[in-house]
Amino acid sequence: MRLVQTLTLCLALLLSLAAPSHQQESQDKKDKPHADGHQHELHHGAKLDRCAGMEFDAVAVNEEGIPYFFKGDHLFKGFHGKAELSNETFPELDDHHHLGHVDAAFRMHSEDSPDHHDHQFFFLDTKVFSYYKHKLEKGYPKDISEVFPGIPDHLDAAVECPKPDCTDDTVIFFKGDEIYHFNMKTKKVDEKEFKSMPNCTGAFRYMEHYYCFHGHQFSKFDPITGEVHGKYPKETRDYFMRCSHFGSKSTDEHIEREQCSRVHLDAITSDDDGSVYAFRGHHFLSITGDKFHSDTIESAFKELHSEVDAVFSYEGHLYMIKDSDVFVYKVGEPHTHLEGYPKPLKDELGIEGPVDAAFVCADKHIAHVIKGQTIYDVDLKATPRVPVKEGSITQFKRIDAAMCGPKGVTVVFGNHYYIFESPMIMMMAKILPEQHRVSQELFGCDH
Repeated sequence: MRLVQTLTLCLALLLSLAAPSHQQESQDKKDKPHADGHQHELHHGAKLDRCAGMEFDAVAVNEEGIPYFFKGDHLFKGFHGKAELSNETFPELDDHHHLGHVDAAFRMHSEDSPDHHDHQFFFLDTKVFSYYKHKLEKGYPKDISEVFPGIPDHLDAAVECPKPDCTDDTVIFFKGDEIYHFNMKTKKVDEKEFKSMPNCTGAFRYMEHYYCFHGHQFSKFDPITGEVHGKYPKETRDYFMRCSHFGSKSTDEHIEREQCSRVHLDAITSDDDGSVYAFRGHHFLSITGDKFHSDTIESAFKELHSEVDAVFSYEGHLYMIKDSDVFVYKVGEPHTHLEGYPKPLKDELGIEGPVDAAFVCADKHIAHVIKGQTIYDVDLKATPRVPVKEGSITQFKRIDAAMCGPKGVTVVFGNHYYIFESPMIMMMAKILPEQHRVSQELFGCDH
């Protein structure tokens, strides 16, 4: 009897050692590589910091041109801001498929195919989801092979290539070092070899340029040949994120980053001598003639620290608006912070903050302050200064920055700017003037 009891205890002990605990089993499932070779981590409830450096799972823009960066079951919208759960915007991704990882994503651009134009496509394992204005199209999700025959499952990245960038409207798919060009018109698949490109974990078409994301770096590439020209790879956080300075960089690298960053401006102004000051996040770029200078805002305007809402120049001074306060600096080397500032915006200009933009035209004493779509005029020579509602901007839902110069009023929205001959024309215009690129045409970026 005692022998039977001993054998029974030994057997129970062996079974307990051989059988994994429920906790260990769960951990094994979490750590187990996916069928596509990727280790998919679930970040539900995790605090993700894009400025800490991360490899995104997918990148795409929405129909309004706002970039979406996917990581695990989270989504970053735009160039700054916190992560949110992807299923808050795209709930069906969880309804049809437990969302742990979006493999690839792109926004279709095809004037010849209105059924697909401006639709967003998301790829998860073997399925593809098609959204229009954040609503899942009827009949989706579908098998990838049904919508894109000849394209494999478990993709790494995808990006649209419309005419004339490609001969026909095309989607470029990436899986490891395999590249597939899918012709939307003929459904034909051409396999390509991009020798000079790293393997992409995300791909992205932005401002008519093509970017391959790998790790927390990116390379700009030719969508036909895959060739990478210029000094690449570059740091994603320098060009597609609003992050405070990290790592040591040379002066030239600071200047190039601010010239070529795709993150929208917070404020811009032109002083009495024609020098331009542009502010973005923690950094600023100044342009005097053909000379460029860039540094952190705190280095030149230490009382501000970072991130301003609006800036205008008046009588040799920079009026810098941050939240509900106004800081004033005398222009010079170095810029001198005036005693008694900051002052409340309400006391200085009679306006409740925050505001979106402000500008003063040369030899004038009227500050045009923009808040939402409303423009207020403030006579800077009056005491007290009282805002007068001058009008509205109907061509923009909002603007990021504005300044007045010899050519007129420059209005910056996203990565583009528009020039109006005067503030009155800006308010009365029925159609937008010619669109210009901030990085290339305003700041002289060569890529």
